[in-house]
Amino acid sequence: MRALPVVLLVAGVLLFLVSLSADALGFGPSPGIGLKQLAGAVVGVVLAAVGMVQLRKAKSAATK
Repeated sequence: MRALPVVLLVAGVLLFLVSLSADALGFGPSPGIGLKQLAGAVVGVVLAAVGMVQLRKAKSAATK
């Protein structure tokens, strides 16, 4: 099942990028990084990391 790790990785990276560029995209409440943007970035990094770990485990199990 390789689809879930890839989805987590892509969703995490997208959430990270959108969270940190919310002001530039026009839906940030004020200039600078707010608490919600920071929380979105942290959640994005965690999702991407979980997806990366699961993907590496799946690859290493497939090569054994």
